[in-house]
Amino acid sequence: MSKKIAVLVGSLRKGSFSKQIAKNLMGLFPEGYETEVIETGNLPLYNEDIDTEDSTPAEYTDFRNKLKDVDGVLFVTPEYNRSVPANLKNAIDVGSRPYGQSMWDGVPAAIVSVSPGAISGFGANHHLRQSLVFLNMPVVQQPEAYIGNVTNLLDDNGNVDDRTKGFLKSIDDALVDLIGRYSK
Repeated sequence: MSKKIAVLVGSLRKGSFSKQIAKNLMGLFPEGYETEVIETGNLPLYNEDIDTEDSTPAEYTDFRNKLKDVDGVLFVTPEYNRSVPANLKNAIDVGSRPYGQSMWDGVPAAIVSVSPGAISGFGANHHLRQSLVFLNMPVVQQPEAYIGNVTNLLDDNGNVDDRTKGFLKSIDDALVDLIGRYSK
């Protein structure tokens, strides 16, 4: 039976660097691992008043159902104002509710921040890490995954060079190892 990895991308932009790096990461998992990008841009902003037994938005239910059977989560995000984009934070909130039924509890995760600048999304990476710790998600500690100057790493087709590919594979391998330690 294959292991499932949910991939959540913080950028909604069609040609985003985060999406391109996510695509590269997804292609480097070993055999027996299935990856799927789970969309976050269609989720209404989390509001407990509409998340009731009688009126939960279908988008919330669909999102939560996609997370039910995942063995791990790969977050790939840009940095917006030293934090994560609103859609990614909203997805985390939707997945953590209703209270006591968090989809995130105990699910291993890896965080990759992506930036065209030199700071490499450091703030987003650590801000996201704080939320995941609260949600009881074991998070890959090493290698730390800050992808800076991303425009110099991607070719015209959105692929990375062999050196970068090796680094991305080490991130996947660390998540695979973490999943192995926390298997359900």
